[in-house]
Amino acid sequence: MQRKFEVVEERFGRGLGKEASTQGSEEQVAGLVAFGQALSDPIRVRMLRLMAVATAEGRGCCGLPDLGVPVDEEDQNKGICVCEFEDYFKMGQSKVSYHVRKLKDAGLVQEEKRGKWSFYSLDRDAAQALLAQASRHLLSAELTFRAS
Repeated sequence: MQRKFEVVEERFGRGLGKEASTQGSEEQVAGLVAFGQALSDPIRVRMLRLMAVATAEGRGCCGLPDLGVPVDEEDQNKGICVCEFEDYFKMGQSKVSYHVRKLKDAGLVQEEKRGKWSFYSLDRDAAQALLAQASRHLLSAELTFRAS
């Protein structure tokens, strides 16, 4: 038995005014959705934690200088590479790259290229801004709903 579903459209009713559904631009909403998707997977949440810990400890990644990675004293402790995630999560490069891409799409991760290697670090300012934006968006919706 095959069921068909109709397209659901936004309705303004039950005390919600049009302003409740138009809070935030399409771009802001899309950014919050990407942020939510990035945090919706435990692996990605753990990846963010690994990047935050590496930054707090002031350490970089593995011993790649032995493999020809250009080392700059200033950049040495900036970010970790895919190999650390591969080792920690016991998964292949393509799966790690998929998860890192979701984090980058959400604006939570910075990528720095050195030679043919990429190093990733948590963008703390962006994470704070996204959390604040989500809070404002949700709290303003709550206030709008209560006022109606």
